[in-house]
Amino acid sequence: MRSKIFTRKAAALLAAIPLAGAAWLAVSSSPASATGASTPDAVINYLHQISGNHTISGVHNKEPLSNPSQYTAQAHSITGKWPGLWGGELGFTSTDIANRQTMINQAKTEWANGSLVNLTWHMCRPDVATCQFDGGINGSKLSDAEWSQLITNGTTLNNDYKAKLDTAVPYFQQLKDAGVPVLFRPLHEMNEGWAWWGGRPGTNGSAKLYQITHDYLESKGLTNIIWVWNVKDTDANGGSGGVSSFYPGDNYVDVASLDPWDQGFPTSDWYQALLNVAHGKPVSLAEVGTVPTPSQLASQPQWTWFMIWADYITSANSTTGLQATFNSSRVLSQGQFTIPTGGGDDAACRGYGCDHGCGWQVRGCGGGGLR
Repeated sequence: MRSKIFTRKAAALLAAIPLAGAAWLAVSSSPASATGASTPDAVINYLHQISGNHTISGVHNKEPLSNPSQYTAQAHSITGKWPGLWGGELGFTSTDIANRQTMINQAKTEWANGSLVNLTWHMCRPDVATCQFDGGINGSKLSDAEWSQLITNGTTLNNDYKAKLDTAVPYFQQLKDAGVPVLFRPLHEMNEGWAWWGGRPGTNGSAKLYQITHDYLESKGLTNIIWVWNVKDTDANGGSGGVSSFYPGDNYVDVASLDPWDQGFPTSDWYQALLNVAHGKPVSLAEVGTVPTPSQLASQPQWTWFMIWADYITSANSTTGLQATFNSSRVLSQGQFTIPTGGGDDAACRGYGCDHGCGWQVRGCGGGGLR
């Protein structure tokens, strides 16, 4: 058994694998190599490199935050691989909020060990400090009048929401100080109405609150956030054809993601819908119950990571299925890739638009590959 905050050596090396467009995987140069300080641009550029060729394995770790890597450990015990992406949760109960520091410590450890860091936030209503899932998140609706107040700068609910965001700022700042880029997925599954923030299409709907979230956290200097926008494969609000009515815009999104809970693995129309709305940005499977098979990933090759949802790793998956995917040459786990450190973006491209010849090096640009 491992302690709550654990360290480990990276796995054996993966031989260099040629990618499309003459790009190459960055592989660990030593079994003990760890990921140092890096940037969002370096992570995003790496996701572009593997898109179409490889997918990073991931596992989410939900409550209790006092044990923030229990499901990652389960994946290792079953497959012999540490997932390449570690998922954490900011929490909503008083107990879990009190354990956020434990979770953040684990995030630093996972990054140092060579995994990407992903954070999800099941957030209580803006005017509630702590809550339970049922009644506090799920089934806790805002009236149309409350929603209008929420997205209007300077109102009580708007100020409440920003105060709630303020509670997370010190933890993101710690990760920034440690050189850890964070794949942050706020207001997830916004095209469905199970959560108070979701199910509102259009300019002043759920996408507007995402924009407010993005702008407020960036105003706090949190330049280490990689913004992951997320929808679910629901029939609600126009299904795959209604996705664009929830998209906040290219300037607000670094990665477009899908949670294929209804179908288990995305149908072709949902895969295409995500590619269409992403405008050349990386796409990912932000939550899955059943792990995708190698053949499924090959049929939809642009998913850059999948993240198995916590306890589903054992309740919805067989040992043989997990082992087949995690040991596939298509799937990258911890120790099989390295994110460049010490920068990762092209300083000469900063401040220029997507037509300046900088390609992926400018966040928010689409295109056909690294330049």
